[in-house]
Amino acid sequence: MSWLLIGSALWLGVLTAISPCPLATNIAAISFIGRQVGHDRAVLLSGLLYTIGRVLVYVLLGVGIIGGMMAGGELSRFLQLYMNEILGPLLILLGMVLLGMLGGSLSINFINSEKLHKKAEKNGILMALPVGVVFALSFCPVSAGLFFCGLIPLAINNSGGVFLVLIYGIGTALPVVFFSSLIAFGGEYLGKAFHCLTKVELWVRRGAGTLLIIAGIYYCLRYIYLLNI
Repeated sequence: MSWLLIGSALWLGVLTAISPCPLATNIAAISFIGRQVGHDRAVLLSGLLYTIGRVLVYVLLGVGIIGGMMAGGELSRFLQLYMNEILGPLLILLGMVLLGMLGGSLSINFINSEKLHKKAEKNGILMALPVGVVFALSFCPVSAGLFFCGLIPLAINNSGGVFLVLIYGIGTALPVVFFSSLIAFGGEYLGKAFHCLTKVELWVRRGAGTLLIIAGIYYCLRYIYLLNI
C-alpha cells in the first residue's frame, strides 16, 4: 500500500474533523475533556479514549460495508469493473458538498446531547470513549460525503481497505487530541488555535472541494467518455 493512499485516508479524516458540523461536535468533546483541567494525565487519557471510540466506529462501519459489498459475487465483480466510472460522479458530488452546493444543514444524530453531558459529568473520564462512539455516528452532509463517497470507494478499490478506514478514524480524532493537549499543557493558546483553525478550514474545504470536482471530471472523461487524457 502506497503512502499516497495512507495520506489520502488521513487527510479525509482530518478534513472531516475540521468541517463545520463535525467541528461543532469536536468542540463539545473538547469541552467535556476540558473539565479535567488541572489534571494533565486525565485530559490526555480522555483524548485517547475519545480517539479510540471514534476509530472503533469507523472501522466497524468500514468492515461491515466493505465486507458486505465484497461478499456478494455479482456486486464485487460489478465494482471491480465499474468502480472508476462510479468514482467520477461521486468525486464531483463530494466536491459540491464541500463547497456548500449540496446538502444544506441536514444532519443525522443518534443522541440527546444534553443527556450525554449529564452522564459524562456523572461518570467522568471513562465516558470519553462512548462520547467518541456517539459523535462518530452523528453524520452531516460533509462527514457522510467524505466517509461514504470519499473513503469507502478508496478502501474498496485497494487492498488493505480496512487499514485505510483505521487511518481515517485516527485522522478524525487528531484535532481533538491536539486541542486536549493544548488544554493540558497550554490552555491560554486554545482560543487562538480555534480562531486560526476556523479561518484555515474554510480555505482548506474550498480547495479540497475544487480539487475533488476536477478529479471527478477527469475520471468521467477518462473512464466514462474514454478520452485519452
